[in-house]
This record gives sequence, C-alpha cells and structure tokens, in this order.
Amino acid sequence: MAEDGIDDFALAKRKAARRLGVEEGQWLPANHEIETELATYRAIYQADEHPERIRALRQIALEAMRALERFNPYLTGAVLKGFAGRYAEIELQIFPESTKDIELYLVDHGIPYAAAPARRYAGDRATAASVLSLEWGGVPLKLTVLDPRDERLALKTSVAGRVIDRAGIAQLRDLLDADA
Repeated sequence: MAEDGIDDFALAKRKAARRLGVEEGQWLPANHEIETELATYRAIYQADEHPERIRALRQIALEAMRALERFNPYLTGAVLKGFAGRYAEIELQIFPESTKDIELYLVDHGIPYAAAPARRYAGDRATAASVLSLEWGGVPLKLTVLDPRDERLALKTSVAGRVIDRAGIAQLRDLLDADA
C-alpha cells in the first residue's frame, strides 16, 4: 500500500492473498493493524515526502470543500486519516437537495465528471447514492452524493460496519493548522 499507492484495504488484502497463495480473509490482518504498520513504514521510509503529500492533498480538499460549501461537504477516507498513498484520490461526501444541483454546478463551472451509482449505509439502512468522479487541482476527486436527511446520521461502511470518519471545513482547517 505504501509503495504502490493503494488506499483500498480490501483491494490490498486481495492482492496480498493472491501473492501469498492463501484464501482471502484467511490469516490477513485487520484494517487497523495495516494502518499501524503503514504509519511505521512511512515514518521510517517516507518521513519527508508523506507528510508533505498529506498536507497538499488536504489543502486541495479544503479548496474543493470551500467551492462546494453550499452542498455541505465532508472529507473522508485516506486523505482525512493521513494514510493516503502516492496515487490517492480525495473523497468527499456532499448533501445537496438534489443530485441535479451538484451536476448543474459542475456543468456551469466547466468541470467534466463521470457518475456511477453506489450503495452507502446511513443509520441502520442501505441507501442509494451517486458517486461523481472528477479532477480538482490535478488530483482525482470522488464526490459521494447523499440525501440531506442522512447528514446527521452515522454513515457506515456496511449495515453492521464501522462508522466512517469525516471532517467538515472547520475541522479540516483545524487539522491543517495543527499540521503546520
């Protein structure tokens, strides 16, 4: 993950399982164990470049969030957690009144994007979402478009999964200030 820039734990585990010749899920570490080892690896081998990369990605995320402020953006994923790799994408959750609102915004500002359906989990139920993929500041950006009623719910990786960490504009500014 540290060398190839993979940020998706499931993908990294599948790749490792194939290389090791074991079944997926058998003898593989938990995500929090991988995060701990990634931090150790980066502290030893990427002590200069990794913090700079995270700061730059967070700064681009903040710019995007300010531009998209009316859609109530939140930063999630590897950039927020600080383990984003070389080819990381910025992940934002947004809560517009309508998916068309964000699409019109992007069209009006000449920002090309691709849309794909997705399933997300809010509270104790699965919910349909759209994921808009685009570039912002030369970095891939994924906008997960969610229902505004779900903004106050705990968004999770699955119905029984862990809660997804997220930060609004103020929290991201505080994080950037703390990194300075």
